Amino acid sequence: MAQTRNKYLTLFLSTLQLSAFTFGGGFVIIPLMRKKFVEKLHWIDEQEMMDFAAIAQSSPGAIAVNASILVGYRIAGVPGALVTVAGTVLPPLVILSVISFFYAAFRSNPIVSMAMAGMSAGVAAVICDVVYTMGLSVIRQKRVLPVAVMAAAFAAACFFDVNVVVIILVCGAVGAWDTWRRAGQGKEQKK
Repeated sequence: MAQTRNKYLTLFLSTLQLSAFTFGGGFVIIPLMRKKFVEKLHWIDEQEMMDFAAIAQSSPGAIAVNASILVGYRIAGVPGALVTVAGTVLPPLVILSVISFFYAAFRSNPIVSMAMAGMSAGVAAVICDVVYTMGLSVIRQKRVLPVAVMAAAFAAACFFDVNVVVIILVCGAVGAWDTWRRAGQGKEQKK
């Protein structure tokens, strides 16, 4: 019982800390969640975290909340998901409540404007780290199709201005087809 309680407390405090000190949205919190739950706590593996990031990004809602639901559910079921959602949502709720209360003062403050500009640069660096880390893990699979899909998705978004929803749906369909095809090949090899 105490071990379960400690797991819930660790989940809550981890997501609370990540959410409270992460600026820049879901793309920034994903690598920090990976460092916490994959590298430090060893509760999930690298491939699961990549899958969670893909599902969180392609699902409706905030990426950070979606990812925390998946991580919490994987580690401790429905109660874990509820605990991680509470930990993820609480800091932005408090911060946004305070900011909205003092909005007029924040809007015209030059120090706040400079701090936001500095945070934007930091967020851009963290997003570059996410792209590098996730792209490298796709390349390390040593399979042609995932690398081709990654390159095609990049080209579609950057050069052809294809809607992100279309890119996600097409990539999901290709991934589902590839998984179905490889599962069928596995069954044939067992026969």
